[in-house]
Amino acid sequence: MENLIGYIAKSLVDDPAQVKVTRRTASGTTIIELHVAQEDTGRVIGKGGHVANAMRALLRASADNKNSRVILKII
Repeated sequence: MENLIGYIAKSLVDDPAQVKVTRRTASGTTIIELHVAQEDTGRVIGKGGHVANAMRALLRASADNKNSRVILKII
């Protein structure tokens, strides 16, 4: 999951070296944190949040357990 989000983010931003993806698990919930440069945050979120919502949909589809919850935080 982290590789997928990292690949998408690196293709969207101006500075791919600043992209960092971390994964945490807390009480059955997987939290994917996407760190990008401040000036690239808008590109990753997209107009009206469409890009971020598409990444979240991909995360839900690729989740290991279909009953688990996956959260994407863009930082």
